Amino acid sequence: MQTKPVKIWINRAVILFAIVAMFSCQNVKEKDKLRSAYPISGVAFNQVQLNDNFWLPKIKVNRDHTIPAAFQKCEEMGRMDNFLIAGGKMAGPVKGEMPFDDTDVYKTIEGAAYSLTTFPDPKLDAYVDSIIAIIAIGQEADGYLTTYKTIDTTNAPASWCPAGARWQNLDCSHELYNSGHLFEAAAAHYAATGKTNFLNIALKNADLLVKVFTEEHPGFVPGHQIVETGLIKLYLITQNEDYLKLARHFLDTRGDSTKHRLHGPYTQDHKPVTQQDEAVGHAVRAAYMYAGMTDIAAFYNDSGYTAAVENIWNNVVSKKMYLTGGIGSRHDGEAFGDNYELPNASAYNETCAAIANVYWNYRMFLLKGDAKYLDVLERSLYNNVISGVSLDGTHFFYPNPLECNMHYPFNRGALTRQPWFDCSCCPTNLARFMSSVAGYIYAHHGEDLYVNLYVQSSTEVDLENTKVGINQETNYPWDGTVKLTIKTEAASNFNLKLRIPGWAENQPVPSDLYSYENKSTAPPTIKINGQEVDYETEKGFAVLNHNWQEGDEVELNLPMEVKKVLANENVEDDRGKVAIERGPIVYCLEEADNPQIDQVAVTPDSEFSTSFDASLLHGVEVINASGNTKNENFKAIPYFVWNNRGANKMKVWINL
Repeated sequence: MQTKPVKIWINRAVILFAIVAMFSCQNVKEKDKLRSAYPISGVAFNQVQLNDNFWLPKIKVNRDHTIPAAFQKCEEMGRMDNFLIAGGKMAGPVKGEMPFDDTDVYKTIEGAAYSLTTFPDPKLDAYVDSIIAIIAIGQEADGYLTTYKTIDTTNAPASWCPAGARWQNLDCSHELYNSGHLFEAAAAHYAATGKTNFLNIALKNADLLVKVFTEEHPGFVPGHQIVETGLIKLYLITQNEDYLKLARHFLDTRGDSTKHRLHGPYTQDHKPVTQQDEAVGHAVRAAYMYAGMTDIAAFYNDSGYTAAVENIWNNVVSKKMYLTGGIGSRHDGEAFGDNYELPNASAYNETCAAIANVYWNYRMFLLKGDAKYLDVLERSLYNNVISGVSLDGTHFFYPNPLECNMHYPFNRGALTRQPWFDCSCCPTNLARFMSSVAGYIYAHHGEDLYVNLYVQSSTEVDLENTKVGINQETNYPWDGTVKLTIKTEAASNFNLKLRIPGWAENQPVPSDLYSYENKSTAPPTIKINGQEVDYETEKGFAVLNHNWQEGDEVELNLPMEVKKVLANENVEDDRGKVAIERGPIVYCLEEADNPQIDQVAVTPDSEFSTSFDASLLHGVEVINASGNTKNENFKAIPYFVWNNRGANKMKVWINL
């Protein structure tokens, strides 16, 4: 079937900005009373030049190892074959065991597209085009694209979801989840390459969804959310408001018992989304939904949606989040537990949930302008997200526990990292996520330039009345000194907003869920051109209003002391225990460094020293503890690098 060409309303540079940096402002029709976009705009990752020793090597490992390994596994496991079988070019049954296996291909393409934006690679570009051609073969004439249902509606690849025709058993069929990842990947590919080969496939599928779910099945909702944010990304490219309206329709319909039989809290389909105030059910589905709700709050300036995401966020951060920024405590259902249900050895903390937590919290920042959302983002990013992938980029954690006792097989039946899983959502999610990390560093609004994360980098930003360049020099997260140099053609007055992390002001998270036993007495300091200045904070940002000139220098110093962390007394598993962290990094003990790990303890007499070990685990800051007893002598490493030396015991929470 011949597809009609895509009508593009805005240029690709703006699209990439919008898609990756979470929505720059676009014009919309006043008749729909839509808000233009988020109040704050991010700076897209491809507009930020990284030259640091922490993130840039990880992004290169993702490019050189994780993305190729994911493509190879997709080939080996028959992910590509399913599209050919669906299109009649191959014979045989469905390959794979999950109804969402198609998304492994989509997510890896998304990661490759982001990588191509910053690291041009003709060979990879051509390979991606060949995969897109295979995907096109599997798409049905009317745009439908879920291969296992096209191949055989009488058998289901997973025993937990019955077989059925299109749109049957939508709570578990993952048809709309497949579409959501298709849309996100196609939007990224178009923004990176300008090609419409993948975008046309996505738009054809999106047009089918608009028809089916507004005319034929208006009461149906997706079981696994992400189609909502995917539709909005297609809207940003095409300005086709049907996509934005369908995204809202799916959310408005969720939990409405007058329109469909409710599927319950597991899929967040137990009450209307604007009435939800507690995070429940499958954690990845939930966080993707909360991200979509935040989009709707922004685009429609909807106070009901805004209040709901704020209430749910408060519940997560005050009662349901791990110290590592992980969410989802139960293996059973990959789900949130009850309030304060945060076990350590059996913690789930799915890698996908941590990534979704970053997506959601960044949107919350763009909507509200409060640094507390970036505090959560940073905690999740530097701990739970990057713990999910090995240093070599080819072995993965699906769950991320805070303790390994070498008995409970936490990682989908294993005690160590795995190269792939029967359900490989996490490896491919990491492949797509890592390429775009630089997009979280800077943001702007009017005459405000935000520095959200401290990463050695540079960028240029168009403020309301001037263009500003900024160069950041730092060895963060190992060192708290940050030097910023301003570049501007003419003297200009604007607000430089520097995030003062919660951990630097004795608040590990923006709630009473965790607290520091030892308070820092050294406050953050700021110098402008060598002179220390007083500063006011606004929503967690130091606001520096200055008549900036070419070459002006700002130095931020964030004292990095070793902190002892206590959990709220309601967290049963952490009573009588302490965790240690330094800056944004949560630390852990590994048996490889501490043979008597089960006897280790922290007492009031324990003392800590730190040093950088360039030869250990690709270079990490190590904490060494000493005290009056042998049990107080131990070595702690950053949590995110544990299990890179083989299976051994590990713990974050240490006995007092």
